[in-house]
Order: sequence, then structure tokens, then C-alpha cells
Amino acid sequence: MEVDALRELCRRETLVVSLHCMKRLTERDIGLSEVIRAIMTGEIIEDYPDDYPYPSCLVLGEGLHVVAGVGDGRLWLITAYRPDPDQWEDDMRTRRVAR
Repeated sequence: MEVDALRELCRRETLVVSLHCMKRLTERDIGLSEVIRAIMTGEIIEDYPDDYPYPSCLVLGEGLHVVAGVGDGRLWLITAYRPDPDQWEDDMRTRRVAR
């Protein structure tokens, strides 16, 4: 998946925000504008090409991790969160190995 494809779908306002995502954003006090900004400025750090029903990826941007999928000409927002330093290296791009 290419980050430019995600950004293009954001620009065209073809976002679909799942109920799960809205619940998590509310619980985590993250605004939808923050999620969009993270996608527009961030980078893909993990790719999940075999996800169902659409391929998805993990984006790091603006201090957030955003999981999003692309399918049917839309960008599907799945969840977003602030990465836990206990689970991620300092770069927030690399998962820590279980000790």
C-alpha cells in the first residue's frame, strides 16, 4: 500500500469511519482531524495486505498510530491510538520484542 493513495482518498473525502473507530477515538480523546492530519503527514510503518475485507496498514504520524484499509474506492478508518512506549521502540516504528 502506498501512503499517497491514502492521502488522495483523504483529500477526496471518501472516508468511512467504523463504529469501532469512533468509540476508540472518543475513549482515547483523539479527534478525527488529528487522525486525518496523521495520515496526511505520516508514513506507513506496517502493511497488512491479507486483511479482510480490505488490505490495511499502520500509519505513524503526528504522534498517533492509525490503522486504515483501502477498498471500494474508500479509505476505511479502523482505529487510532497513541503508541505505548512499553510496546514500541523510541522511534514508535518498531515493535519491542517480548522479554
